[in-house]
Amino acid sequence: MKTASHFKELPVDLLRWTCDHEKIPVSSSDECKPCEEIIGQGRALKAIQIGLDIKSLGYNIFITGMVGTGRTTTIKQLLEKMDKGNKIPDDILYVNNFKNPDEPMLITLPAGKGRLFKDAMEKLIAMLKTNIPEMIKSKYYAEKKDEIVESQQGKQKNILKSFEEDVAKEGFSVIQVQMGLFVKPDLVPLIDGKPTPFNQLEALTREGKFEKKALDALKKKYEELTVKLEEIFEQMKEIEERIRKSLKEWDAQSITPIILGAINEIKTKFSFPKIENYLDNVEQNLIKNIDLFKAQKKEPDEKERLDPFFIYRVNLLIDNSEQKGAPVIMETNPNYINLFGSIELAASRFGVVQTDFTKIKAGSFLKANGGHLVINALDALVEPGVWQTLKRTMRNQKLEIQNFASLFMISTTRLKPEPIECDVKVVLIGDAYIYYLLYRVDEDFKKIFKVKAEFDSEMKKSSQTIKEFIGFIKKISQEDNLTPFDKSGIAAVIEYGTRLSGRQKKISTRFHIIADVLREASYWANKANKKTVSREHVEQAIQERFERVSLIEDKIQELIEDGTIMIDAKGKVEGQVNGLSVYDMGEFAFGKPTRITARTSVGRAGVINIEREADMSGRTHNKGVLILGGYLRGKYAQKKPFSLSASIAFEQSYSGVEGDSASSTEVYAILSSLSKLPLRQDIAVTGSLNQKGEIQPIGGVNEKIEGFFDVCKAKTLTGAQGVIIPHQNIQNLMLRNDVVEAVKQGKFHIYPIKTIDEGIEILTGIKAGKRKADGTFEEDTLNHSVDEELKRLARSWKTFADTRDKEKESKKELD
Repeated sequence: MKTASHFKELPVDLLRWTCDHEKIPVSSSDECKPCEEIIGQGRALKAIQIGLDIKSLGYNIFITGMVGTGRTTTIKQLLEKMDKGNKIPDDILYVNNFKNPDEPMLITLPAGKGRLFKDAMEKLIAMLKTNIPEMIKSKYYAEKKDEIVESQQGKQKNILKSFEEDVAKEGFSVIQVQMGLFVKPDLVPLIDGKPTPFNQLEALTREGKFEKKALDALKKKYEELTVKLEEIFEQMKEIEERIRKSLKEWDAQSITPIILGAINEIKTKFSFPKIENYLDNVEQNLIKNIDLFKAQKKEPDEKERLDPFFIYRVNLLIDNSEQKGAPVIMETNPNYINLFGSIELAASRFGVVQTDFTKIKAGSFLKANGGHLVINALDALVEPGVWQTLKRTMRNQKLEIQNFASLFMISTTRLKPEPIECDVKVVLIGDAYIYYLLYRVDEDFKKIFKVKAEFDSEMKKSSQTIKEFIGFIKKISQEDNLTPFDKSGIAAVIEYGTRLSGRQKKISTRFHIIADVLREASYWANKANKKTVSREHVEQAIQERFERVSLIEDKIQELIEDGTIMIDAKGKVEGQVNGLSVYDMGEFAFGKPTRITARTSVGRAGVINIEREADMSGRTHNKGVLILGGYLRGKYAQKKPFSLSASIAFEQSYSGVEGDSASSTEVYAILSSLSKLPLRQDIAVTGSLNQKGEIQPIGGVNEKIEGFFDVCKAKTLTGAQGVIIPHQNIQNLMLRNDVVEAVKQGKFHIYPIKTIDEGIEILTGIKAGKRKADGTFEEDTLNHSVDEELKRLARSWKTFADTRDKEKESKKELD
């Protein structure tokens, strides 16, 4: 067999990008100014600015991006710095609707006027509560009242006196009879000058002491006089009514000027049509209810009592008297009540639930009227009732405050306040998944959120971005009072940001992670009693962060070292290769090798994915296996049938497989099984392939390389071990220093490849072999061996099929 050697290896300088100290313009982070600008988000900033500047309906903003890329900080800074203009939103008030108390009336006033109007109404009530009782106590008022009462009562006395004289002439007397709680006038016969009830006269008549004829005459006269008594009683009630009416007219005549004067004074201060209409209703209602101002004795045991004057008070929902420009509200807890307000309920001492217009409360949406409201998209979606109400309010630009319980068909005392016209620019912050989900399933969403601002998790690396990054280090150091970073410390932080981005030409904008590393590096520097934070402290902080959450990786490493998980790091084995997997735990990811095996035989099943047959394979992995089969058929089955059954498996895999980064690895195992050429176990492989046999880039390349390096290191580095990676992933390399040092010393190797043929040569040490003009492969090469084996399998299948057919024909002849 033709051997292959001198494989292309990656030089040390391509394994990791190292920050040149000359590119750092300061010797310490103390020498630079803190960065106040948003770093690396030019596209998002432009989109947000457009959304903020366009005032048309629907130009609300949805901000997407990974957590920690500065989404919330950015929008907060932009809103704080933007020109809020000189226009301040109106104050919003609710007042009683005297015609329909269940529908409180809305009043909007220029900023600051609402508080003045509320105070004016409070002063009005206080003044009337003082002046009206004083008027009632005045001598002038009392004399006129007494005059009205005495004149009418004199008429009553004259009527009664005349009736009593007439009754006395007829032999009767007027008496007052107690009937329960009431006293009723009645007539009683006079016998010998003494009032004698009819029941006594009837008893005397039965005893013969009083004539029956006289008794009957008295009863007849009693009935006649009773009719007159009823007439007199009606006259007395009419007089009483006239007294009450006259007294009320007197109250109105004497007290109305006080009410009119006070209300007219308010009207001159607040010359708004809606207020004038409201004050007219207040005036009419006050005149009708002057008795409210008359002194009333309070029960000594009464602790709670409804304010009788609440209907004249003002509910100031939004007071913009101290507001400067358009408001900016950051609602961190956007539940229904916090966002849209509520109508509070109160239980009386008798257990009756009550409410009124004074219990209407505003939420963040109303507080942001005329300005901007920022909320988290996921919070808005999961809170009951919030999303539908938010859409409806934004679409109609009207807010209807209602009781939260009524949304769930719970019967309560209900008010229907007049809707409030709103002009709010809403900014939602969420991830891309939520944005695209809403865009697809909610027709209203695309109409009301027309601006998408997408925050990137990385930015291009340049002298300017490095300078901005240093400014960020200064900012966090200043805010948290951290120890200053020297040049080496700054360089280490920038390099870590590059690793987070996953590309050597980029740097991460996930600043919440960077900030945590800065804080922890400062902690370790302080523990070491250092005055500055250097590279060693940053690397220690990164290592400590990883060790805090790497228990699972350590357990898997122990299982590999113990031989429980079978991984070979030396020797050669036929049909077996070390693939590289990444375990993504959410907060961190790590790589570890996985043994992949293949077995081939004659048959027509093609490539059998054991993971799929066991229902443990993801869709992307299934696709990779199908592409693998396409590659084999395209390369080796153009002039012969593909009579192959090949099974591939991830050994000791019990939790499922996803991704296509092992598809090239699986091809190597099948080719080894067919050619009977063993594969090196001291080399691990990663990379996906297409049907042309070209190697494609994969993710997690750093974690995969480091994972196999750790296994080799634990089993002792031999100097021959290494990893095969796609050549496109060179730009993604930001390997650990210990891996780079091992490569530098020749103890570990990294091979970038472009095709399957390159990879199989490294793994077998045998030439892959090119296809000749006649369609065959060069002799004494791996591809020639594979091709010959597939021919043999095809012939075996044909021989087996012919023999089976002859046996069937012989059986038919015998039958």
